[in-house]
Amino acid sequence: MMLKAWHLISMVTWFAGLFYLPRLFVYHAMSADQISLDRFKIMERKLLFGITTPGAVLTLVFGLWMLIDYAWAAFAGQLWFNLKLGLIGLLLIYHLYCGVLWLDFKHDRNNRSHVWFRWFNEIPVLMLVAIILLAVLKPL
Repeated sequence: MMLKAWHLISMVTWFAGLFYLPRLFVYHAMSADQISLDRFKIMERKLLFGITTPGAVLTLVFGLWMLIDYAWAAFAGQLWFNLKLGLIGLLLIYHLYCGVLWLDFKHDRNNRSHVWFRWFNEIPVLMLVAIILLAVLKPL
């Protein structure tokens, strides 16, 4: 039970970062003055490497631990479980892509609009809903 609690705490931390980082990208893309641009670069770096990535790593560590301990034997081959793992894989790709976008901002080469980032910001919300519904309802 404690393992699952740490997994969930880490997951909430990870998602908090995935919700906020693209929102910072929205505001960064809208900024023009150097003080704001420099401030967003600092905030994005601290969020990505101080909260979001550690949350992802711990979520994966605790998730894999549970998978090895009991989940694989209990759920392997069930469609809902495979879909959940697939969505987690896509979420990792999203996270890594956020890192690519962060590098673009860091090196002043972002060419996307704030509107694009507003849409991009909705992806983890949809993934969270799907992952939670699959894990709780086990529909398939």
